[in-house]
Amino acid sequence: MLIDQEGGRVQRLGPPHWPAYPPGAIFSTLYDIDSQLGLTAAQLSARLIAADLIDLGITVDCLPLADVPVEGADAVIGNRAYGTEPGKVAAIARAVTQGLQQGGVLPVLKHIPGHGRATADTHHALPVVDTPLAELQRTDFAAFQPLADLPMAMTAHVVFSDLDAAQPATTSATIIERVIRGTIGFQGLLMSDDVSMNALAGTIAERSRAIVAAGCDMLLHCNGKLDEMQAVAAEAPLLAGEAKARAERALASRHEPQPFDRTLARNELDALIGRAGVGA
Repeated sequence: MLIDQEGGRVQRLGPPHWPAYPPGAIFSTLYDIDSQLGLTAAQLSARLIAADLIDLGITVDCLPLADVPVEGADAVIGNRAYGTEPGKVAAIARAVTQGLQQGGVLPVLKHIPGHGRATADTHHALPVVDTPLAELQRTDFAAFQPLADLPMAMTAHVVFSDLDAAQPATTSATIIERVIRGTIGFQGLLMSDDVSMNALAGTIAERSRAIVAAGCDMLLHCNGKLDEMQAVAAEAPLLAGEAKARAERALASRHEPQPFDRTLARNELDALIGRAGVGA
């Protein structure tokens, strides 16, 4: 069972029943004060989130992000990101990963190979990024490369015209093979972003077929509409071959939660958030 539980405005479980957690930008602010503060806060927040999730039997979280926003991009990523420098983004994402894994929760890296330059919200429209490949490799892709060992990742519904002007990464065999599996080197389980988002064209069944054909191992569908769920299920193949092996490796990488003092950790996180000058 998986969930989107980042903190900030992307938090499916929240007050009054569950605690609020800071958006990723807080860790970036702390990192700029002292890199260790940022990494500690990121790990603590993820460890606390994992504790909440494990209580409910949820063992996968769609986190961390390695998206690198640029000026003028749509705010759909915004303060969810860990900064604008690939090295810092990757370091904070690694700390988040460690917190989740210590809590017995598997991470899903997103949105590979990068959503930070998108000038539209993929829930509503298809963004087209015309940035040259060399610059994408230096910035966007570079943030994901140090995280290529993570067990699972989620694609971006974004067109990178210098690589494939016709298809977003999610449905582009070129981008999946050349960039995600190639340049970035990610060899884990690859799932699509939500198939029901309006960035994708065609019927739900057509989108699902295109996602599988491009090389994604799994389809993600999120809106809960039964007719769409049935259409996706009808097109989703049984896991087999390398896709099944990747899924099995991901599952095998999950460990039981390590001992943890939740109250102490929350107090420490709140103190660090205070140093950033904002509230959770």
